[in-house]
Amino acid sequence: MENNIKFSTLGCRLNSYETESMRNMAGTVGLNNAVVINTCAVTQQAVSKSRQEIRRLRRENPNSTLIVTGCAAQIDPKSFSKMGEVDFVLGNSEKMRPEIWSNLASGAPVESERVQVDDIMSISETASHLIDGFGTRSRAYVQIQNGCDHRCTFCTIPFGRGNSRSVPAGVVVEQIKRLVQKGYNEIVLTGVDLTSWGADLPMHPKLGNLITRILRLVPDLNRLRISSIDSIEVDEEFLEAIASESRLMPHFHLSLQHGDDLILKRMKRRHLRKDAISFCEQVRKLRPEVTFGADIIAGFPTESDEQFKNSIKLVEECGLTWLHVFPYSKRDGTPAARMPQIDGRIIKSRAALLRSLGKKVRSKHLKEQIGLKHKVLMESSVLGRTEQFAEVLFASPQQEGSIIDTTISDASNSQLMIY
Repeated sequence: MENNIKFSTLGCRLNSYETESMRNMAGTVGLNNAVVINTCAVTQQAVSKSRQEIRRLRRENPNSTLIVTGCAAQIDPKSFSKMGEVDFVLGNSEKMRPEIWSNLASGAPVESERVQVDDIMSISETASHLIDGFGTRSRAYVQIQNGCDHRCTFCTIPFGRGNSRSVPAGVVVEQIKRLVQKGYNEIVLTGVDLTSWGADLPMHPKLGNLITRILRLVPDLNRLRISSIDSIEVDEEFLEAIASESRLMPHFHLSLQHGDDLILKRMKRRHLRKDAISFCEQVRKLRPEVTFGADIIAGFPTESDEQFKNSIKLVEECGLTWLHVFPYSKRDGTPAARMPQIDGRIIKSRAALLRSLGKKVRSKHLKEQIGLKHKVLMESSVLGRTEQFAEVLFASPQQEGSIIDTTISDASNSQLMIY
């Protein structure tokens, strides 16, 4: 029961997952007449958008208790507590604790407890707050990990999420079994830094071990999809699964960030240009039908025209299909913020060039699918996704949640079509 609670989620899939957890906890304890904003801090624009959302929701709900949480609140709780619209600020650890929501529902918090934000770096327990059924009726998301042990020079996320904590394999497998029994045909593993999964667990298992265990122990699972990964951390068992497990989807989103070695070093990334290209070539040999997505930052401090061109070239050399382009966003307190900055107009133009290239490579991939057979998971009665994650539009309704074997009739610049 939701008890007249409104939730607003900004940012990543993990935030959406945690919103569903909060919704369950708040409903269980009977919290009423409340608005919860789950903020994002991935860019300065995301923080600004979080503040705008707080102001909008306060205007629309003048008499509700307004609770702010998420990464932006975790990183800078003081500034959010100073906003007149805000009643309570919760950290990323606190928002996942049932007793916090019970106290809010009972009216227990007093003025001194308006801000409940612990040092996220001190959190060492395993992330294990699991929910059943988040996602569409066809696809469910399972959080296997939270936090990040790395310190990329442009990123504030570790200060919002803390260090890496893994969910034990047995817990993950049992949840996936329940979801498959409920009828979900596809499971997506999600987290902040997926390929670091297992480093904090006994025996330090790798992500490939978890993938293999899931596919072996849940034989009725039709499709397992991996969200964003750091290619330099992909282990041998993961590669073996790519080669041998048809139920592991041939679509991987890579955290590449740039195509120039010097910029990668200034970002404090752990891979070089040749590593990214080599990984894509290796995986394409194992699964020729694979597609890759990638995050790329345009206009990182000190980026020259030639260095930017290396990012452009990387798209072709890695054979990328789905580009997520981020104009560099200066975050106070990060090492990158102290580096010589690029003019904002140049950042904007470079991001536009990358996005234009992204549209071209996506369109090329889609056109190449015309006449080919695909297995399409239906997300609604007329929209579905191929194993490579291309969107498919059907002219006639299909059963939502089913997997359809079909031949692609046509393609636009953004989706495939079945007549």
